[in-house]
Amino acid sequence: MLFLSWNLAGRQSRREEQADVVCALSAGLVCLQEITPASAPGWVSRLEDAGYEVAVAEMPARRESSRSLGVLTAARSALSVESVGGVPWPERVLAVRVAALGGLEVVNVHSPVSPKPDLAKVRTHEAVFRHLAADGDRPRLVCGDFNTPRREHPDGTVWTFARTRTGKLRPDRGERWDAAETALIRGLEAHGYRDAFRAVHGHELKEVSWEWPRGGGYRLDHLIVSPAIEVKDCRYGHAWRRELGLSDHSPLLAELQVN
Repeated sequence: MLFLSWNLAGRQSRREEQADVVCALSAGLVCLQEITPASAPGWVSRLEDAGYEVAVAEMPARRESSRSLGVLTAARSALSVESVGGVPWPERVLAVRVAALGGLEVVNVHSPVSPKPDLAKVRTHEAVFRHLAADGDRPRLVCGDFNTPRREHPDGTVWTFARTRTGKLRPDRGERWDAAETALIRGLEAHGYRDAFRAVHGHELKEVSWEWPRGGGYRLDHLIVSPAIEVKDCRYGHAWRRELGLSDHSPLLAELQVN
């Protein structure tokens, strides 16, 4: 099964072009981040026309909130929406169950950025970690834009955005923040989960999925899978970002087998 996760950068003006490349890929599972209230109906229509069943996280009405970004998940067969408790911004986390794929649970996440108030980023990571760490026998994956880590090292250790450029823990963020960001990247390993990209390529390969306009960037987009999922390939489709300019994020593509 081909799997796609992609942060669309909220680009309503490029939606048709984005939908063209997504639908042409014909992936079995599609997880999109930075859907907006304006773009959601068009995405649902295009994906349903292409044979997908679609679920969209409920977004606050734009006139009532500045939180205008949500997530969408689509599958080639029926899906049902699951609950993830304790998420501060529900539009940023969507869990669905796909019965035809052995009951696979797909958790699609777009983490808030660090400056957002009320520890929204920390609380999001903590809630998703708690959800995935419990009852882990069934096939499950978590994917999306985690907005972390700041740096990855060849030995597999990571520096989160709770740390400075030199790796020092920032007093204004502290150990809880550091642990929360690390939880989805490395913390789920204790429960048998694997970083799909690192499972294929190891830890020495340097890769970024989001870049600054003048160079340099981070691998912010991830796919973490439970033991029941075999990863045959995992890569980033940089051409959609670098050559086509469809987003400031590269899509993550993976070949998966659910056992």
